[in-house]
Amino acid sequence: MFVVGTAGHVDHGKSTLVKALTGIDPDRWEEEQRRQMTIDLGFAWLTLPGGRRVSVVDVPGHERFIKNMLAGVGGLDAALLIIAADESLMPQTREHLAILDLLDVRHGVVVLTKADLVDAEWLALVREEVTSELAGTSLADAPLVAVSARTGAGLDQLRQTLEQVLQSLPPRAKADGIPRLPVDRSFTIGGFGTVVTGTLRDGSLRVGDEVVVLPSGLTGRIRGLQIHYDKVEAVAPGTRIAVNLAGIHHSEVKRGDVLVPPGTLQPTRLIDLHLRVLPDAPGPLEQNCSLDLFTGASEVPCRLTLLDTEQLAPGSSGWAQVRLEAPVVVVRDDHCILRIASPSRTVAGGMVVDPFPVRHRRFRTEVIAALETLARGDPAELVLQTLGTDPPRPWDEVARAVGLPDEQMRSLVSDLVASGRVLTIPALHIGEKAAPFADVLLVTPAGWQVLATRLVPPMRAYHTRFPLRQGMPREELRQKLRLAPRLIGGIVDEAIRCQIVAADETSVWLVGHDPQLAAHQQRAVETTLAAMRRTPYSPPLPDLDPEVLAWVVQQQMLVRIAPDLYLLPETYAELVNWVLTMLQAEGSLTVGQLRDHFGSTRRYALALLEHLDERKLTRRVGERRELA
Repeated sequence: MFVVGTAGHVDHGKSTLVKALTGIDPDRWEEEQRRQMTIDLGFAWLTLPGGRRVSVVDVPGHERFIKNMLAGVGGLDAALLIIAADESLMPQTREHLAILDLLDVRHGVVVLTKADLVDAEWLALVREEVTSELAGTSLADAPLVAVSARTGAGLDQLRQTLEQVLQSLPPRAKADGIPRLPVDRSFTIGGFGTVVTGTLRDGSLRVGDEVVVLPSGLTGRIRGLQIHYDKVEAVAPGTRIAVNLAGIHHSEVKRGDVLVPPGTLQPTRLIDLHLRVLPDAPGPLEQNCSLDLFTGASEVPCRLTLLDTEQLAPGSSGWAQVRLEAPVVVVRDDHCILRIASPSRTVAGGMVVDPFPVRHRRFRTEVIAALETLARGDPAELVLQTLGTDPPRPWDEVARAVGLPDEQMRSLVSDLVASGRVLTIPALHIGEKAAPFADVLLVTPAGWQVLATRLVPPMRAYHTRFPLRQGMPREELRQKLRLAPRLIGGIVDEAIRCQIVAADETSVWLVGHDPQLAAHQQRAVETTLAAMRRTPYSPPLPDLDPEVLAWVVQQQMLVRIAPDLYLLPETYAELVNWVLTMLQAEGSLTVGQLRDHFGSTRRYALALLEHLDERKLTRRVGERRELA
């Protein structure tokens, strides 16, 4: 199945030609038929002489509806550039041709309509003018066919020529990729519910599949699929389809949304582009200028950060980062169109090099070199460039940025790990399908060395500031390193494996860190412990520096039973053993019984029993304690 779209100036006979070829009037709205002018996208289909079925997207030609036109030309296999023979090239012809060129639509047929209204000499002049205009564009080699929709002349030749063009198309490179459906229509049908339409890209969909609407994140299920009103169980990429959705109201899906399988793609607000400015743009594109970006079926205002120049002159190209006002769904190698809002005009186009970049500083040679590597598209280099010398990144995040299908990504990373060019955290045998890839972090050896170097100084500073603490809290270390919460566990585990740090559930410390008291601190501790041994059941409060006191507790030289109350370990064990023995024998006891038996104070007796309540050894019932 192929998708062919029309393009051309208003009143040059696009819709009339589509109706003559297919027998279907693509003008769906009453206003379109009354005004005899296409306003929104229209759809039809035909079967070519060789039996090949083709979907046709008819676009409006008037400059006021260029935004609707742009929603329909994404994902075309070929274009029908339609030019009225009696008028030749007109402003919207040139803009539509420029858009097809920026979108890299390299296959198509130039159709000279209304050929019955001109003589042979005039038609030859128009052919010459059109050929000259096509030179240097993506349709420079497109065949020209003269037709008359009124008389039918040339229509058979057009069908044969279109079939020859489609036969020469290369196979779809991403047939096994992640399926995504940019939505160009959403409506409801009685008895069926929500229906959305679009041209499926990259992968396949089946009835029963779960889908997510991006960027909203709404989830639903495919209840039914249709191709040209025929029900099907599955669809391949490059097919124009209607999808009946369960679980989503049609008002919750709009033009520009994208249907994808759950957990595959994510929307983005930042895109790296290789940008090309049209030669006839009204002026240079300036740093931080405001534009409208069109990709797939979506339209989003944006601002431009020029990475390698102060301005991009008409006819020039360069690297740019686009900051979007609303999220869009794109993958690497997608094309987009950039327009100025007033006066409304197409000025540039771009190819997505990185759909999930970090914010770049301008005029950095390493940034430009990285973008050039990404643009070349070698898969291994893409992974390595995406990782760079950054901290470890989650597997799924790297896979999205690179845009590789899951099986290809696994095979590629397996080779990179085997060659030592990529490390995984935790270290896994990537070839095992059962491995929990969603939990794997990827990093280059250089990236790990950078992180390991960054990891040591804040911990050393912490040990210097708090020499008696065993370690730095994990969360504090994460914040110091500016890592995402999901990364810290794997990174600490790898640092332990590399014998850089040691850790427990809450703290991390450098290998070799051994908290020890200074001589004067040791004397203060001994004096305090001696005083507590003299009255062990109601000891004095420890007269120690808070850091020293924390170290004493950590070394199990004291047991903390309340925020400011401590017992000697042997005393604590004796009291706990007596309480549990009494409860087993008597069934319950009071604070007074504990106090009186040991000659303690109510404060200590109550604190101990509340401490045992917290440990779930005892429970309070009225004024008494029982075994929990």
